[in-house]
Amino acid sequence: MNNRQNDVIISGINIELTDTMKSIVREKVARLFLHEDNIIRIRVDLEDDQTHPERRFIAKGMIEIRGPRMVTTATSDDVFKSIDIMTDRLDRMLRRRSRLMRVKRKQPRAVDIPAQLPKVAMA
Repeated sequence: MNNRQNDVIISGINIELTDTMKSIVREKVARLFLHEDNIIRIRVDLEDDQTHPERRFIAKGMIEIRGPRMVTTATSDDVFKSIDIMTDRLDRMLRRRSRLMRVKRKQPRAVDIPAQLPKVAMA
């Protein structure tokens, strides 16, 4: 597999991103690239929610892929737990998408043509 680290964007909102956080995110997100080759980019936003009385961390993940984007959010009291939950949800979304594409491909549907087709004369 080629190196896809440049396709992962990690940003922090109200939080200082450490090298450990960045490496954990890259490690967890690497498995998402194994499921789907058509992923353009994955964006991960880590946020410290300071409005909540207890300390809460929010991990937002977005996969840019051909078709609709996949977006999910996970909230927890630990930043690493939020990252785990978010990557598990994105993983589930990708697996569901690939399964639905397989089912759709194996069950063709009839095409309704709104015009009359000309009759072909056999020689």
